[in-house]
Amino acid sequence: MKQELEQLLQAALEKLAGSLLPEKPAASSVVVERTREAQHGDFASNVALRLAKAARVKPRELAAAIVAALPANELVARTEVAGAGFINFHLAPQAYARELAAIHERGAHYGESALGAGRRVLVEFVSANPTGPLHVGHGRQAAYGATLASVLQAAGYDVAREYYINDAGRQMDILAASAWVRYLELCGERLPFPENGYRGDYVRVLAQDLKAAAGEATLRRPAAAVLANLPADAPAGDKEAYIDALIARARELLGSDGFRQVLELLLEAMLTDIREDLGEFGVTFDNWCSERALAESGAIDHALAVLESQKRLYRRDGALWFRATEFGDEKDRVVVRENGHKTYFASDIAYHLNKRERGFEHLIDVLGADHHGYVARVRAGLAAMGQPGDCLEAPLIQFVSLYRGTEKIPMGKREAQFVTLRQLRAEVGNDACRFFYLMRSHDQPLDFDLELAKSRTNENPVYYIQYAHARVASVMKQLAARGLAFDRAAGLAAVAALTASHEQAVLRSLARYPEVLEQAAVNRAPHALVHYLRELANAFHTYYNAEVFIVEDAPLRNARLALVLGVQQVIRNGLTLLGVSAPETM
Repeated sequence: MKQELEQLLQAALEKLAGSLLPEKPAASSVVVERTREAQHGDFASNVALRLAKAARVKPRELAAAIVAALPANELVARTEVAGAGFINFHLAPQAYARELAAIHERGAHYGESALGAGRRVLVEFVSANPTGPLHVGHGRQAAYGATLASVLQAAGYDVAREYYINDAGRQMDILAASAWVRYLELCGERLPFPENGYRGDYVRVLAQDLKAAAGEATLRRPAAAVLANLPADAPAGDKEAYIDALIARARELLGSDGFRQVLELLLEAMLTDIREDLGEFGVTFDNWCSERALAESGAIDHALAVLESQKRLYRRDGALWFRATEFGDEKDRVVVRENGHKTYFASDIAYHLNKRERGFEHLIDVLGADHHGYVARVRAGLAAMGQPGDCLEAPLIQFVSLYRGTEKIPMGKREAQFVTLRQLRAEVGNDACRFFYLMRSHDQPLDFDLELAKSRTNENPVYYIQYAHARVASVMKQLAARGLAFDRAAGLAAVAALTASHEQAVLRSLARYPEVLEQAAVNRAPHALVHYLRELANAFHTYYNAEVFIVEDAPLRNARLALVLGVQQVIRNGLTLLGVSAPETM
């Protein structure tokens, strides 16, 4: 409906171009929005206010001329000029009847659009370091990224979902050292656990897997050899220096092949756990991209060569630097250290160049809130390599605070003070997890109320919405139990009989779904869909409590059933995009 009204306005403006208007205005200036109050009609546009200055006429005069030039349309009952020059549209009843028919006709595809015009978008999300189980913060990134990808796909984009595996950095080395120490303990060696190591119980499990796979002969070394001449650990010494020395000692004692064997086993175990956890959460990826494989493929060297060819690199103090300040970054960035090792930044810009070279027009990186400085530097790298910097956007997912009653649960991966995503799902269920993660905008902190998520009351929003879906299923079971059948054609033909205020409210709410879906896609805002479904469920429950659906009057009965089945379809469509089930019974 919104697009159709915008097309009517564009047609009117074309008629006025060259006379009242100096030229045909850009399509972007023609915007129609839902009104907040019914007395102002169903839709309104401020296009006259936008164009009045250029036309050198008063906004109300221009609005009146636009209204007079509007083509006739059976879906518009009347159009009026209001206020300073707004154009208000009052829709005819058949407009909502047509929309209800479209819901029944398109079914699971209702709400989908061609907004994205097939443009290729790569959504990278979660991408947690494979150094521990996914925690509740990762869960929010997973729910947001998966839903955003689904919403963009419904809006006509060609979407791919990707997980970037950070398997080449220091954190993996720390995990290897941590698991190796636990492995040595299992072998009977006595040595202190590093203060900066990973302390979770999962590390003990990894150590058991390591021992089962390698035995004792291959990887066991005497504690005395491991600890000889290591610097003091915290609190007496520097924990960072100690863990780095321990990693170096492990490499020395195990050799490059032995240390790599430890890394490979741990990486495989952690990635298997992450894949299974996300899969059980309903989150899947089209591609898992390894940082190490990227480096081994020559992609980082390729990116540096592109920068070199553009004269964007220089040497200082033995390191190779990228002239990032020439592209808006706050400082230049090291891409190769004095020791010849490439930096994380070099890997990042190479990875994003790789994304572009794979044919993706737009790149969306779903990142944690602590990555706020990331976007400018990667955009700088892209621009320096001849790519449009604005092809990259990065929604930052704010932190999750988990509450059990009034107690806030502390979280910190290294200290193993965290609730895993798997634990959260086991307690409240996948549906509540997916829904609650999306209840607030991603750029706002989220307080996750465990008790509310587990409750089976109308106070729980996911239960409230699912209950609306199940109630419609119950109505249809009652219909069959009474020996009656739903006649869709008759019901859609009799929609004009749905004149009660509750019915009109439901019809108006249903018709908003395609607009909300586009809004969620354009604004990268899945929470808009969550709020819409709550409003639709509320309109339905109010209607359910006010009217009887299975009445003797067959045309009215079929019309009401057509309406509530439309509600069920839209709720099911929306919940599917959110990754939430739509049960038939509650």
